[in-house]
Formats: sequence, structure tokens, C-alpha cells
Amino acid sequence: MRIYIVEDDLAIINILEDIIETQDLGEVCGDCGGEPADVLDVLRCKPDVVLVDFFMPVMDGVEFVKELRTVNDSIKCIMISQVSSKELISKAYSAGIDFFINKPINLIEVTSVLKNVEKQLENERTLNNIRKMFMSEINQMTSPVEKTDSYGRKLKYILNRVGMSGEKGCPDIIKICEYLHSNQIPVSQLSVAQMCEKVSDSPKNMEQRIRRAIAAGMSNVAHMGIEDFMNETFTTYSGTLFSFEDVKAEMDFIRGKKNYGGKVSIKKFIDGLMLEADREN
Repeated sequence: MRIYIVEDDLAIINILEDIIETQDLGEVCGDCGGEPADVLDVLRCKPDVVLVDFFMPVMDGVEFVKELRTVNDSIKCIMISQVSSKELISKAYSAGIDFFINKPINLIEVTSVLKNVEKQLENERTLNNIRKMFMSEINQMTSPVEKTDSYGRKLKYILNRVGMSGEKGCPDIIKICEYLHSNQIPVSQLSVAQMCEKVSDSPKNMEQRIRRAIAAGMSNVAHMGIEDFMNETFTTYSGTLFSFEDVKAEMDFIRGKKNYGGKVSIKKFIDGLMLEADREN
């Protein structure tokens, strides 16, 4: 999570940077150095979150957020202030503020607010992936599809349905499945490390990419189940590509009922993916 600080007090900038770094809350991608804020300078740093002081010279925090929102409305804005006036707070929220952090700066409050923002960003990205996946399925249903027996295309289709097509580990998963398929090797005969060694010069890196991709797929499927337990993609893949118990644990984690999500099983996923590809017409 990339964070930009807009604050006219250098001491507060230093305190915030120290909290963010020591608590591992994200990366400080820039600050205004105590000078008047410039929206274009902020945007050039591509932040996910902007911490902005309420009272600043030249342009106050509310006016800054209004100007920022006209250019980019996806950046999360957190106001830093001692303001207690309901009217001013309402004005700030109307301008587009997402959260408040009170002065004097408190480590616990900063940590809590930034972690909440990070969760919000993760949920929004997941929902965007699901929307893209649904739109892709709609396009496939309404557009003529070229008939092919390509095993790789079948694998890509399934990975796309669970919102994984954009993950870095997807090409690695496809390589392993194609290798096992062409050589008629059951998944049970090789360990994950051996599979990666067969198709990569950097097997450990490949395994890490695959694990992250499958974790993202499990999260997507869990979100589908929360939105609609009878969703076709959820019912089809929650017990084949993954263990249903792990998907349920992931759903409970997303709902805040558990402190941890489902476990990733690479062999289970690859075995299920190859079975599903064999079933595709």
C-alpha cells in the first residue's frame, strides 16, 4: 500500500513515516515536505492512500481533497486534524474524506485506521476482479467462440472463471498441467518441488508465484460464495479446485469470524484443474 503525506509540519511527517515503517503499514511514496500541497505532484507518486492535514496554508485539506477527487476518485483520503466541530467534519466527509486521524498523533489509531483502509482496498480489488470475470463470461456467452481442442485454452478458461487469469503464477500453473498432461503423469507421482523443477530453472520462485495465485483464486471463490451461495462458478469449483473446508474457512475469514483463512494446497488445485479441463468440451 503506497502512502503520500500532505502536512505542513515536518515533525508530524517524520512521526507518521516512522509509524508507517516500523508497523509495516505500507510504503511512504512521498510527502509535501511541509510546503503547500500540489495535486499533480501527489498523483505522480501513484499513491493508494493520502494522509492530509485539515489546516494548511494556501490550500486547506478540504480544498485539496476536492481538487484531488476531480482527477482521481479511487485514492483513499485520510484527514489528520484536531477539529471537533461537527460542521467542519461533515464538510470534510462531503469533500471525499474516507477516515479521520486525530491530533496529537497516536500510534494505535494510525495503525488501526491504515489497516482498515488496507482491508477496504483489498476487498475493492477482489470485487473488481470478480466483476471483470463476470463480464468476461458474459462476453463469451454472447460472442462466437472458436472451437479448439487446445488443452492450454481449456486451462485458461477455468482459471479465468475463478478470476486468476491476471495472476503472475497462472502461466506457471498452465506449464505444469501441460507437462503432466502430455507425459500422462498423475499429480500424485510428483511433489510440488519436482513439478516445478521439470518446467522451470527457478523452481522455488515458481512455487511461490503459484501459491500466491491459488490463494487469490480461493479468495475470489470465497467472495462469490458470500455474495451468492448458489453462484454457478462457486458451486462448480469450491470443492474441486480447492477443499471446500478451506473455502469455508476463507469465507469466515473475510466475514471477520476467523483470524486466518483457508490453506492453499497446490497439488489439490492442479489435480482438480486437470480433471476439470478433461471435462471441458
